[in-house]
Amino acid sequence: MLAAALAVAQPRHVVAIAHRGEHLHHPENTLPAFEEAIRLGADFIEVDVQTTSDGVLVLSHDATVNRCTNGQGKISEMTFERLRALDAGVKTGPEFIGTRIPTFAQVLDLAKGRIGVYVDVKNASAQSLVRHIDGHGMTEQVVIYCGLNLARQIQALNPRLKVMPESNSIEHAGLLVEQLHPRVIAFSARDFTPEIIAVAKRAHADVYVDRMGTTDAPEGWQSAVDAGADGIQTDRPGALRVPQGKRLQVTQAAATGSRVSTGWGAPNCPGGTC
Repeated sequence: MLAAALAVAQPRHVVAIAHRGEHLHHPENTLPAFEEAIRLGADFIEVDVQTTSDGVLVLSHDATVNRCTNGQGKISEMTFERLRALDAGVKTGPEFIGTRIPTFAQVLDLAKGRIGVYVDVKNASAQSLVRHIDGHGMTEQVVIYCGLNLARQIQALNPRLKVMPESNSIEHAGLLVEQLHPRVIAFSARDFTPEIIAVAKRAHADVYVDRMGTTDAPEGWQSAVDAGADGIQTDRPGALRVPQGKRLQVTQAAATGSRVSTGWGAPNCPGGTC
């Protein structure tokens, strides 16, 4: 009985995933945003990978450079040389003028031995992704968010890589488990339901969930933990941790739906909109 009780009380680590780095005060998907996420103690940086017209993997959430740089155009139609001439920091603030769109290779170099990388594949081939990740010795430090077909291709090239498809529905989650045997399954607010979470838990897959907007606060994080989340993607990586700089710890009771204490207090949110 005592052994069983101790097993239930054993804490598990819930990872904090910095969405596009620390992008509330730094230009998103850039090296300054990733350095700040590391400083704040995040476990992963989330990066969006695109491919230039000459085959270079670069980081941008959008398919165009219009929103985040001083340029215009589709990344898939731009050479890397042209892309690198753009300023990815000028729209965030004068202190970031001169910040460039980084390559995927640069980010893997920055992250190695310091932080995990959550790769959101926007436009990139399985071959290019696997070559970069394996070539930088980051096979065990990366999770790859992608669709079923690309996940199959990645697994065929390197079965050790963690592919992380979106759960979508009970039926789709079951298909993912059957075909991919993923170690991690991704969830959004839409599909983060007890029935779909149960599919992942029965398959012994970790559950990574987005907490954005109004749910990106202590109450939203707590509800995710209570429902069984093993990782939380947040726009507030500095706040998603307990006091004294310790990372969020919860007990195994969370996986069964029992409420647990995470030990955090409500952090300050400048301006009330984080």
